Amino acid sequence: MSKIYTLNKISSKGLEGFGQCYEVQESLQDADAILVRSAKMHELELPKSVKAIARAGAGVNNIPIDACTQKGIVVFNTPGANANAVKEMVIAGLLLSSRKIIEGVNWAQTLKGNIAKEVESGKSAFTGPEILGKKLGVVGLGAIGVLVANATQALGMEVIGYDPYLSVDAAWGISRHIRHAHTLEEVLGQADYITIHAPLTSATKEMFNEEAFNKMKKGVRLLNFARDTLVDNQALVKAIEKGTIEKYVTDFPVEGLIGHPQIITIPHLGASTPESEDNCAVMAVKELKGYLEKGTITNSVNFPECEMPWHATFRLTLIHKNIPAMIGKITSIIAEEGINISDMINKSKGEWAYTIIDTDTKVTDIKIKSIEALDDMIKVRVLSK
Repeated sequence: MSKIYTLNKISSKGLEGFGQCYEVQESLQDADAILVRSAKMHELELPKSVKAIARAGAGVNNIPIDACTQKGIVVFNTPGANANAVKEMVIAGLLLSSRKIIEGVNWAQTLKGNIAKEVESGKSAFTGPEILGKKLGVVGLGAIGVLVANATQALGMEVIGYDPYLSVDAAWGISRHIRHAHTLEEVLGQADYITIHAPLTSATKEMFNEEAFNKMKKGVRLLNFARDTLVDNQALVKAIEKGTIEKYVTDFPVEGLIGHPQIITIPHLGASTPESEDNCAVMAVKELKGYLEKGTITNSVNFPECEMPWHATFRLTLIHKNIPAMIGKITSIIAEEGINISDMINKSKGEWAYTIIDTDTKVTDIKIKSIEALDDMIKVRVLSK
């Protein structure tokens, strides 16, 4: 029975997917896998028993990815599971950035006496433009960006999408009415509204900086429901003071932004819906089960996607460095016992590789130890039907 350690409260709908062959526990001892949402794991000492970690969400900055990779621990996330929830929040953000709704609501709470008269005389301070017919730039066309682009186009906005790494799946899902920009500058110079949906990498950190703000139209409204550090906050405040940015809506309250009259800080509510939590948990559980039971890797952030139909009796899964002759060394050891390989697949991701080998005869423990002893071999697992 495999043991699953839960670091956060996980949706019961997701946990039900484990069935009776798994034990969900609140102890890390002898855990085969970990389910986590937002808990910080960088200081957590992981036992050798841990084979995989699944993040019930998209971002994995709370997980020590490099350390896990070195130990052969596969880290999964759940891209797209919370996409609709975030899309709906972005649409709300667009309206909040335009119509001064929050400001008006806060003002209305102060009214006393002849309220109807006060409303009529004071509501003009809270006018704002409609989004119909305005240009929206969507930076990042992943699962969330595509949904946002399609939904806002249906609301009557003229949508320009930018993503230099547009996937085939995203291309299939995006409306033909969305114009695809070839450069970020093309979006910055035209858009009345800009919404950020890019992943956080070394290349995208603070991509919205002084240089980017200087290329924007005066009075643009900027939304960030992706990652806080995609925006240089000091440069942002200066751009607001210059009149370049009329309003900034962010799902990431940080010091220096809270309380600013032209900044709306939302307490990270983008994916906070019961449906989203269920979807993320269901996907994370499915990923862990696929890996623990069949060695399948889907939606891993540190190892390659790898899946192969299993028709034989035994299966070896091997995590190793992506170097020449490694496959030959592995198969030679297996061949020494006269064991035939019925099927095999090898995939790589950067300097790391993952190999699945199926056999009808079990590889002996002695040969398994020989494979484990190979230079640059990280982890070997033996599975059977």
